[in-house]
Amino acid sequence: MNKVAAFACIVLTAIVAGCDDARAECRAVQSDSRAFLVCAYPQKTDVRTFFADPDGEPFGTFTALSESLTARGEKLVFAMNAGMYHPDFKPVGLFVEAGVQLKAANQRPGAGNFHMKPNGVFYVTRSGEAGVAETGRFLARRTPVAYATQSGPMLVIDGKLHPRIREDGTSRKIRNGVGVCSDGRTRFAISNEPVTFHEFATLFGETLGCPNALYLDGSVSSVYAPSVGRHDRWRPMGPIVGVVQKSP
Repeated sequence: MNKVAAFACIVLTAIVAGCDDARAECRAVQSDSRAFLVCAYPQKTDVRTFFADPDGEPFGTFTALSESLTARGEKLVFAMNAGMYHPDFKPVGLFVEAGVQLKAANQRPGAGNFHMKPNGVFYVTRSGEAGVAETGRFLARRTPVAYATQSGPMLVIDGKLHPRIREDGTSRKIRNGVGVCSDGRTRFAISNEPVTFHEFATLFGETLGCPNALYLDGSVSSVYAPSVGRHDRWRPMGPIVGVVQKSP
């Protein structure tokens, strides 16, 4: 790569993927006239789920997680709340961290977004491949995973919007979610303004081209993206998903 191309790559890394040294992108995206922040990562990126520190206390904040990783010689480069949780911050559904299942899959009926079937699982296999799958399909595959979090509802299923997500829906919230898209990249998104479920699902299905995408939460949605100067501190949270690098 010559000097001009290298400089161009540095300038454009936060905007587009494809440069030799570009491992990630965080960029503003417009979809359905709504504003979103989308951060994309290629397969084999070190994506992990997190819940508690070595003493068993929920991290609760991005700062606590970042400090814990720093103490181990690692760096948190991106993070987002990773699904619904109980008042004690424990996950509502399946949760796997470092190959250990902390909570079994939840397939019970119930009220609320989590139980708006089909719900789904975001996971990372032991070989580092990320995916999103409807819960029943994920469990049937018995895929050995290193990390996983269950949430709901699915936003996009095999290229189609969730059948219960209606275009005339009126509920608007700050929402966040994750999809694994047709180019193989994992895309985490958070709305920069209150949006409907349909607007959020359309972002993943049409604008980002993700055949499968999962809703993580609304109202409590937060993101840690220092590459674009973003560090939300709205309130304590339960499960967290993050991207980790070894400290230089």
